[in-house]
Amino acid sequence: MSIKTDSPDDPSSRSTAWVAAEGAASGLPALEIRPATAVREPIGFATVRGDETGPETDRLRTAVVDVRLEVFVGEQAVPFMLEIDARDEEPTTIHLLASGADGTPLGAGRILLEPEHPVRVHLGRLAVRRIARGTGLGAHVVAALEEAALRYSGDPSVEVVLSAQEQAMGFYERCGYTAVTGESYLDAGIPHQDMARVVSR
Repeated sequence: MSIKTDSPDDPSSRSTAWVAAEGAASGLPALEIRPATAVREPIGFATVRGDETGPETDRLRTAVVDVRLEVFVGEQAVPFMLEIDARDEEPTTIHLLASGADGTPLGAGRILLEPEHPVRVHLGRLAVRRIARGTGLGAHVVAALEEAALRYSGDPSVEVVLSAQEQAMGFYERCGYTAVTGESYLDAGIPHQDMARVVSR
């Protein structure tokens, strides 16, 4: 993964300031995330449970939410109330944040554990900021989420299922996932399909 920089003059880039302004205009909370202008290695990964509290965990969770809002709400126009849900604060939810060496949040995702099905988890809310796309970070975030799924589940192998945007299915296929039924459905107005793979220690 190489260092990638972004041009502040790129009119196609929806910046954090744009997202924050849109949020303020619509009554949504302003983002605290700072603009990302470079991907600096090494990339660090941190996880936190949905019900954990404290200054550091609160900082991590805020960064996770801001990455998701920038990507899903700001870029893809997913309604805020659909993006941030009650599962975010549950003890069976594991949030992951990917940050550059300078501490800049670059990507995020979450794992939903299923106590009634301990060998199955749901991977979702995978978001990579524009500056980090095309660097391989997305695949690293998926791998880190899979490792977290194994660690928190306590099982030697788990089935990881996800609801993939159809335009991202090629990415997930390269990560080892396959379509479950091939049936398409709308989620937040975006075509999705279910995909899955089994990961082991």
